[in-house]
Amino acid sequence: MASDPESTALVVGEDGLARPAWASVDPMLREYYDTEWGMPVRDEHGMFERLTLEAFQSGLSWATILRKRPAFRAAFDDFDPEKVASYDDTDVERLLGDAGIVRNKAKIRAAVTNANATVALRAKGGLADFVWSFQPAQTPRPHTIAEIPTQSDESKALAKALRREGFSFVGPTTMYALMEAVGIVDTHLLGSHRRGTSGVWPS
Repeated sequence: MASDPESTALVVGEDGLARPAWASVDPMLREYYDTEWGMPVRDEHGMFERLTLEAFQSGLSWATILRKRPAFRAAFDDFDPEKVASYDDTDVERLLGDAGIVRNKAKIRAAVTNANATVALRAKGGLADFVWSFQPAQTPRPHTIAEIPTQSDESKALAKALRREGFSFVGPTTMYALMEAVGIVDTHLLGSHRRGTSGVWPS
């Protein structure tokens, strides 16, 4: 029986490897899926970049953000939290004029706000350890995309805790996507060649 590619099963590529439909066609998404998505990110710089990009992705496709990531890195000083924290209104206007990124004033200001919050959070152990402290006791074991949650009790708690620390654009759905991206949960479909490869969770 034919099934909806957005809710199913794995697609076996010409290389014999099984991937979800979203990562099976576009070479850029396939490369991201095969090498980066779901691998542990435990440093401040990497976590700040992922958190910022997830916020910019809100309401858009991840492919859009991924294609623009080189431009984002150039525009935001390679996501150096201290540099971004120092941005003023002139920098916000510069970013609003940069066609290479997503030109959303609220999201740009949130990036600056979150950079300042990231620097401040060093006094409590740093952003990466803070985010990882919300790792759940178990991870989903989805057979289809439809079985993957869009948020969890932990992502809700993380969103609330980050807001208390001064972060913005950190809703529970965005934070669940972050947790997936940085390996805190493993939502690779069962049977995918990437399932269990993070070393955080068994396959």
